[in-house]
Amino acid sequence: MSFETASLLVLLGVAVGGVGTLVGAGGGFLLTPVLLLVYPHDSPRTITAISLAAVWANSTSGTLAYARQRRIDLRSGIVFGIATLPGAVGGALLVRYVPRHLFNGLMAVALGAVAVLITIRGERPHARRSGAVRVIVDRAGREWRYRVPEARGVLYSVAVGFVSSFLGIGGGVIHVPLLVRALGFPTHLATATSHFVLAVMAGAGTITHAALGSFANGHGVRRAASLSVGVVAGAQLGAHISTRLRGRAITLLLAAALAALAVRLLYAV
Repeated sequence: MSFETASLLVLLGVAVGGVGTLVGAGGGFLLTPVLLLVYPHDSPRTITAISLAAVWANSTSGTLAYARQRRIDLRSGIVFGIATLPGAVGGALLVRYVPRHLFNGLMAVALGAVAVLITIRGERPHARRSGAVRVIVDRAGREWRYRVPEARGVLYSVAVGFVSSFLGIGGGVIHVPLLVRALGFPTHLATATSHFVLAVMAGAGTITHAALGSFANGHGVRRAASLSVGVVAGAQLGAHISTRLRGRAITLLLAAALAALAVRLLYAV
């Protein structure tokens, strides 16, 4: 891989990491479709392995940034993170058997469906009278009080772990809407907590891919390394910008990006 190619991948990583951290999606929802278009001859398992490795770097960097802001619901994050592990391993195993054209179509449908769901249902959580009470006070002194139905969150996390590892999208693109709409999280806390869960899930998926040889050769490893350098820097930028945006703006940004990529992938099928 040439220096120019590596530099472009680093810049791509910065952009993906910034947007991914901003919306709490880890960047994989953007990176996997882009890699599918840039490397049309690579197998789905190689694409997802590279993407998950970058998501791991992004989510870990983003988690550190959000931890400094004190916006992570750590109790929920630990429980949900552990729940994603079986699905994360299973998704990495199954993607080896999926043809490229089918994978492209599945990715496009998944991205489009989530974009539509977010646009229709909005971002305001339902008020809840049951569930574990959470009180989070961030570094700026803002306080959030809400309830979390933990058992339901565990079930969702098992499914999210599988789908996100299978598609290589990291899971935040699915997890953030679920945390907000189904579990009652405030949007800013959902993006921060999702990043913590992503770090656990993407790490398990990446390790599984490495053990299976999904990176194929040194090119896959070098691509993942170049992207990871970029996403680490981008994650810090995205976390900083998130403090200046309202929750609704974050949600609409996510929906617009998903819809655009879904259309492009369907065109490539």
